[in-house]
Amino acid sequence: MKSKRFKQIAQIVDTTKSFSIKDAVEMLKKCPHVKFDESVEFSMYLGVDPKKAEQQVRGTVTLPHGSGKKIVVAVFAKGEKIKEALDAGADFAGEEDLLEKVKGGWCDFNAIIATPDLMREVGKLGKILGPKGLMPSPKAGNVTADVAKAIKEIKMGKIEFKVDATGIVNTTVGKLSFSTDQLCENIQTLISAISRAKPASAKGIYMKSLAISSTMGPGLKIDMQTIGKVS
Repeated sequence: MKSKRFKQIAQIVDTTKSFSIKDAVEMLKKCPHVKFDESVEFSMYLGVDPKKAEQQVRGTVTLPHGSGKKIVVAVFAKGEKIKEALDAGADFAGEEDLLEKVKGGWCDFNAIIATPDLMREVGKLGKILGPKGLMPSPKAGNVTADVAKAIKEIKMGKIEFKVDATGIVNTTVGKLSFSTDQLCENIQTLISAISRAKPASAKGIYMKSLAISSTMGPGLKIDMQTIGKVS
């Protein structure tokens, strides 16, 4: 049986239509609200073969208005770098003590930075961090000696994106409480980053389709002819 809220959404939104990004954002905002601030989700289907190493699409981008998520940063470092990390705003920082906590299953963070000299030890946590998408890598910019800079970027809204096994990039681009302009700017910034990450070996149409949705709202198809015309 369909809920009252579902029926209200069906009266407002025609999910068979394609929208411009701005119209889609405004449509999500018109849907009946729930009791929490919903995330806005971005799902883009790419014309790549993720099974081929040279067609992996992965990168980082700083969303101009952040993702709206509370970012809890853990830094694996030694000596003075631990104090540098804590002074720069890291929520947790340490060496053996932090490694042992994570080995025991503790994962009360959603972003990791590691200095290069500790990556051998951090790599041993792959079975714990990998499934959660938390394993640091130089390509993502979170294996670095400049921990202060990395922390600042993450806290300002730097996110990592990568294509999954089905050829889709899924990520959060903000909260429904953001203004329409803020969400549109975040979305266009991510689209531009994905465009720049196009593999040289990818043939045919690269960006095949895009949909945005809110946590408890409908998924809305975006007219791909409008993705460069956000505002």
